[in-house]
Amino acid sequence: MSGTKRANLRLLLFCAPALVVYLVFKLYPAVAGIGYAMTDWNGLSKDYEFVLFDNFIAAFRDKYFWQSVWFTLKYVAVMVAVANTAALALAVAIESRRRGRGVYRTIFYMPNMISMVIGGYMWMFIFTKVLYYMADNWGMKFLDHSWIGDPRYSFAAIIIVASWATVGYLMIIYMAALQGVPKDLLESAELAGANSRQCFFRVTLPLILPAVTICVFWTLNSGFQVFDVIYALTGGGPGRATQSVAMNIYEEAFRGNIRYGYATAKSTILFVIVLIITLIQLRVMKSREAEL
Repeated sequence: MSGTKRANLRLLLFCAPALVVYLVFKLYPAVAGIGYAMTDWNGLSKDYEFVLFDNFIAAFRDKYFWQSVWFTLKYVAVMVAVANTAALALAVAIESRRRGRGVYRTIFYMPNMISMVIGGYMWMFIFTKVLYYMADNWGMKFLDHSWIGDPRYSFAAIIIVASWATVGYLMIIYMAALQGVPKDLLESAELAGANSRQCFFRVTLPLILPAVTICVFWTLNSGFQVFDVIYALTGGGPGRATQSVAMNIYEEAFRGNIRYGYATAKSTILFVIVLIITLIQLRVMKSREAEL
């Protein structure tokens, strides 16, 4: 056996434990789920029957499912824009400071260390108690809204809480990218007469596009899986106004009739939707990187 093959075999052996875990707990359940999506299994009994594509047909006719898909798409679009813009702005602001960078990094990253269920209940107290107190006693009447019970404001409340929990993580990625921008390029641009805005959009932003691609990809995928913040904050209500796809699937699998096969069919449809959107996003972002 040659030295190269021996080295590759050694690397494969080192990766084997992680590969086995991935195959057993990730790949196999994903493949098996496609099979369960074609059954009427309730997730508990040993007996089930194959119904082929009946679950998929029922899912395409389920108005509540597509209502949750539309809500999730809206949530993802807003979250990608809001979270990444806020994270990049924070990263630029903190990197421009000469002192206290570590303190600010810690402060803004701390929400990411809190469970979103706990964070959701914390914010529920703020929306239902603190804001009403501020509206009644401090004259801030613009805060006097039913942030949880009114569909017009519940979506905004979810975006606020989700952004609060996400921005710190994205900020760290953007700060790492900003630190990799050559200072001599910025100095050259300034000597050429470029102002700070032009330096950012013409020099800095093109150089950190790989980080933007990673952050948008991460926000996109986590957005389609959103569950905990909605579960803790609104429970999908009022009615089904803030029910995400993940919550709709959870409801089918573990509540009511407990239709596990039907829920798995919906999960498969969600997987296809996310896959298509992710491939488009990566293709667009990579082409932008290549152009620049």
